[in-house]
Order: sequence, then structure tokens, then C-alpha cells
Amino acid sequence: MKSGIIYNGPSLLDGKPIVAIATYSDRNTKTGKVVQTYILRSDINPLEASKTGEDFSICGDCTMRGEVNDDPKRKQAKGRRCYVNLGQGVLIVFKAFLRGVYPTADNSADRKTIGRGRFVRVGTYGDPAAVPPKIWEDLLAEADTFTAYSHQSGWRPDIAMQSADNRAQAIAHWKAGRRTFRVIPDLGELDKANEALCPASKEAGRRVQCTACKLCKGSSLGKSIAIVEH
Repeated sequence: MKSGIIYNGPSLLDGKPIVAIATYSDRNTKTGKVVQTYILRSDINPLEASKTGEDFSICGDCTMRGEVNDDPKRKQAKGRRCYVNLGQGVLIVFKAFLRGVYPTADNSADRKTIGRGRFVRVGTYGDPAAVPPKIWEDLLAEADTFTAYSHQSGWRPDIAMQSADNRAQAIAHWKAGRRTFRVIPDLGELDKANEALCPASKEAGRRVQCTACKLCKGSSLGKSIAIVEH
């Protein structure tokens, strides 16, 4: 099994219906061959969820979501800064879900099979804190490695990097013993004592793909990671 619905139920963030779908891909030049995981509202088109603020169910209080947008000419939230393009992969996965393309991986054995020996990207879109931790524990149990990020403070630092919106937030996480991932406006904002520049980024010369880097998981040792906003 390469792909499947690994969770279909209430969001742990607000109780509304969500779905988590794992898909295997080898087309991403930054990440390499990877199991992508999409966390979506199961009942709302992702563009509509963004525009109306219903994406809280899957993104929580992430500041990059933007604001509710009542402009009929715009398709998503006002001021949205998230790097994930909702009109491409996310929308394709959602439409495929509605068509019944993905099999159900509703047991530990199936979820372990999807992740076995592979690089898993936890939360390609969406915050993993919206999904019961057991789902991720199964998916990662036999994975080669993984990346994970969460904006929900303190969520599973053994799995996820803590997403920080600014240096003050990052410092608070560091003091609590958590590693962070931070989007910075320019290289001058990099805290060289505590952060390393993402080696897969353009600014770092794209020295390595995420599959080989293995720094963006909570349990990795070393500095926190930062990337210049793009």
C-alpha cells in the first residue's frame, strides 16, 4: 500500500470533520521521494475553508493562514502567507478523496505499511496536532525518517519541530528544550548561535534534499532550523 486515508474523523483542534491522506510521490525536487500527508476538512473545498476561516480545524492558530475574506472575487484568505499552494496539490488530493480514489488505511498494520522504509512528511498541509497522535506513531513506526512541524505549542516535541513566528517565540521554545522551525524575512534575522539555515533552501545553495538532511524532526539533535520566506 503506497497511499491511503490514515484518519477520517473529528479534528482534535475544534471537533469538526477532517481527513488525513498519505500519498507517495517522487516528484518533489526539494524533498525527494516522500510520503506526503495532507490534513484537510473532509466536507469543505480547501480554498473555501481558507477563505471562510474553517481551516482552523486543520491549521489551528497558525498566523500564516490569513484572515476571513468576504470578497467574492478572491478564492482564499486575505493576507495568506502559507507557502502551500491550495489550488494545486491540496485541491487535487481533495478532489481525488471525493471521487473515492484512496483506500482506507484504518488500522495500524496498513499505516505502518505506507510509511515502511520511506521518508514521511508529516503535515505536507495542515497541522499534525489536529490528528490523534496514534495515527502518526503508526505511520512513523517503520519509516526511514520524517519531517514534522506544528504551530500548536508543545505538541509532541519528540516528533515535531515547533513552528515559531518570531525570534521571541523561538527563544521561549528553546528555553523549554524544544527545537524550532522559523520563517525569517532575510538572512540577517538568522540567530546563528541557535539556528542553522535550511540546507535544502535556495539561500543555502540547495546542498541536500530533505530525504538526506533529516534535521527537521523534533527528536533530531543540533540547532533549530530557519528558512528565508519565499
